[in-house]
Amino acid sequence: MDGWSLSRVVEVSRRAGPPFPISHIQWSVLFFSHLSRRHYTPCLTQQDLKVVHEDEHIVVIDKPAGVLSTPGKDGNPSLQQAVFDAFGCESGNANKMACHRLGMDTSGLMVFAKTNHALRDLNSQFRTRKVTRKYEALVKGHVSDDSGVIDMPLMMDYENPPYMCVSTEEKQRALIGLSADDVGKKVLENPKESITEYEVLAREEVDGESVSRLSLTSVTGRTHQLNVHCSAIGHPIVGDRVYGDADSGKAMCVHAKSLSFRHPGTREEVNLESAAPF
Repeated sequence: MDGWSLSRVVEVSRRAGPPFPISHIQWSVLFFSHLSRRHYTPCLTQQDLKVVHEDEHIVVIDKPAGVLSTPGKDGNPSLQQAVFDAFGCESGNANKMACHRLGMDTSGLMVFAKTNHALRDLNSQFRTRKVTRKYEALVKGHVSDDSGVIDMPLMMDYENPPYMCVSTEEKQRALIGLSADDVGKKVLENPKESITEYEVLAREEVDGESVSRLSLTSVTGRTHQLNVHCSAIGHPIVGDRVYGDADSGKAMCVHAKSLSFRHPGTREEVNLESAAPF
């Protein structure tokens, strides 16, 4: 597919309409090829790690933007590998440390397990929504309401897999008659409940443009949830070139600011914060 950009293939496929002229597998190859051309931070060392908390059970790191949470298919440098190299874990397996993930362009707090018990316990807490995650983001425009709840189910975007979109009746109807061979199994999965709570921290002007600084609580923690929800209410995240700020030359402005969970060892409540870099 030399000479073909992701946006070009999307445009051709939209005109063709479903079923698309390229398979779901080809879509995946194209997507990851596009992703691999992005800038990746070189291998991190222990000195590069910003440790927010560390004990015999867990380690919490303030992840910089531009770093993968876990290794990609091409083995790109990741925070997970750097944490394993610096601290190790009971299992001796780097893949048994990360309890959750942040997008490559998202900065902020990530917790890693050092023991098998901590991994099981934290995975359970994330799965049952007992972990509170708050993000800070800059979004385009001035959000009118001081606070609110965005309750919009998400589905994989059948026109642009593997990206996500808000599920609507029209989008669901477009899937009628399609099979997994046409668009892939994940596209045909039922829409997932997705809830984001927001609060306006400030309304600002940056480089002559109106922006709002939001506190975002990801209640359900779906893939790309904050990006899709902010875009859906007409206020895409600044620098989000996928979901609404396509012409931006800025880095994406979203930061995992706070993390609250029950410590897997002491059973005490842990509340950690990190200041946004923007």
